[in-house]
Amino acid sequence: MTESSHHDVIVIGGGPAGSTVARYAAANGADVLVIDGRDPIGTPLQCGELVPSNEEMRRLCPNVPEMDDLFQTPEAAISRRSTKMHIVPPSGKAMKFDFEGLVLNRVAHDEALVDMAKENGAKYLVDSHVTKVEGNTVFLRNGSTYTSKIIVGAGGHNDPLRRDHWDESSLKIPVKFVLMDGNFGDAVELHFGSMAPGGYAWMFPKSSGANIGLGIQRSFAKGRSLNEYTDEFISKYDGEITFKGAGSLPMSGTIDTFVKGNYMLVGDAAGMVLPSNGAGITIAMVGGRIAGQVIAEHLTDGTPLQEFEHRWNKQMGGVMRNSKRAFKIGSLLFRMPNWVLNLMFNFMTRGIIWRAVTCRRMFWLI
Repeated sequence: MTESSHHDVIVIGGGPAGSTVARYAAANGADVLVIDGRDPIGTPLQCGELVPSNEEMRRLCPNVPEMDDLFQTPEAAISRRSTKMHIVPPSGKAMKFDFEGLVLNRVAHDEALVDMAKENGAKYLVDSHVTKVEGNTVFLRNGSTYTSKIIVGAGGHNDPLRRDHWDESSLKIPVKFVLMDGNFGDAVELHFGSMAPGGYAWMFPKSSGANIGLGIQRSFAKGRSLNEYTDEFISKYDGEITFKGAGSLPMSGTIDTFVKGNYMLVGDAAGMVLPSNGAGITIAMVGGRIAGQVIAEHLTDGTPLQEFEHRWNKQMGGVMRNSKRAFKIGSLLFRMPNWVLNLMFNFMTRGIIWRAVTCRRMFWLI
C-alpha cells in the first residue's frame, strides 16, 4: 500500500539534528513531517553519549544564545554528571581538567527530543526508509511518496539528500565502542596516541558501567584493523560487555554550503561535528534550531534559506574553525612515536592542549 501527502517541510532523520529542526519549525507554525528508518528513534546506539552541560556549552560556544531553551535534557536521560576530564597520553599519566559533562542515556535523550518536537506539532513516520529525493518529492522504499516545499537532510553521514545532491567529500572516522558493566570512577577520559591513530579513544563512566571505544583514521592504521585497535583498548578495562556498537563521524568540519534551492543539510550530514573532540550531539542541535527558525521565517515572510548559513557562521563559525585547525595540527603530531607524544604532554603545553580540545585558539596569535 502506498501513501502520499504534502507538507511544508520534510525532515529526513529524527536524531538530535532532525528533531530539533522539527521542534523549532513546527513551534513557529510549519507543517513538518519527520521520516526515519528506525523504530524507535535513538536505537541502535551509535556514539559515546557525552555532552557538555549547559554551563559548559556557554563557555565553549559563547555566541550561541539561549542555551537553556535549546538544551532541555530530562533527568531520565542523564546517566552521570561528571566534573572532570582526563586527557591521557600514551604514558597513561593523565592531565586533569575541570569539565562539566553529562554522560547520557542516548536512547532516552533522543526519545525526549522526539517528544518535544511532537508537542510542538511535528509529525513522525518511523520504520520508513528514504531511497531518493527528486524535486519536491521524497521517495520511500515501500513505494510511498511525500512532497514538501522544503526538504531537510538530517540523516547522518549517509543521508540520501547529501549523497545525491552534494558532491563535497568529508573525512569519515569509523568508531567502535562497547557498554561495559563495572565501576569506572567519575572522570571522563580522552586517550591520544598509537592506541587510536589519527583519532582518539574514550572512557565515559555512566551510573552503572561505562561507554568505552575509539575512532581512527584508516590511513594512520599501519595495516591494522579498527577491530584490533578497539579490542586492544577495551581489554585495558575490567567488566562484562553488555552492548557492542559502531558508527562513523564526519571529521572534516562543516561542508561549504548547507543550502541548495529548497534543500538543506543539518547535523552530521552537514559536517556539524567538532573535529578536535568529536562533539556532535549539541552541535547538531545548535544547527537544528537555526535551520528550524529560518525555515519558519522563510515560510512566513520569505526570509532566504541561506540565512541558515549566515546565522550558523555567526554562532559557530569561530568554534568550528578553531576545532578544524586543532584537528589538522593534531593529525600531524599523532603520527609521531608515543615517546615523543609523552614528552609533548607536559605542564608547559597543558594550556595549549586544553584549548585545542575545547575548540579555542591553540595559540594566541593564530
